[in-house]
Amino acid sequence: MAEEFESTQYLTFVLDAEVFAVDVSRVREILEMPSITKVPQVPTFMRGVINLRGCVVPVIDLRLKFNMQEAAQTVNTCIIVVEVNMDGESIVLGALADSVQEVIEMESGQIEAAPHIGSHLKTEFIRGMGKHDGRFVMILDIDKVFSSDELASVSGI
Repeated sequence: MAEEFESTQYLTFVLDAEVFAVDVSRVREILEMPSITKVPQVPTFMRGVINLRGCVVPVIDLRLKFNMQEAAQTVNTCIIVVEVNMDGESIVLGALADSVQEVIEMESGQIEAAPHIGSHLKTEFIRGMGKHDGRFVMILDIDKVFSSDELASVSGI
């Protein structure tokens, strides 16, 4: 009997010329850049909040969260609205991305485990590395990108 490979769809997006992906089932929608209301005394990666049909949604700058250089906003800059699970509770967040690419399908056999690169680099939020069109795609475990403490600080807004 042939081995079963679970195929999953991922939304790919770009941060600083690197391609990342998130499970499409966790993506609620993609927004063109709305105006973001700044919130005082939040972590630097927290850009502020947006009003999404009457709901307050915290917006996280993934570049800053991943210790990349902050980038100027372009016509392609967008917010990926995702659902994150924290302690059994579902939280809606906006993730700032340089641009969104496409939805791709990958089987579990196409995805390798995240590399372990010393102890100073955190890779627990990378579910794995996939290969698509000859390029590596870092597949994020969106629930592990933010610690419970960080989510508690932004969800309390």
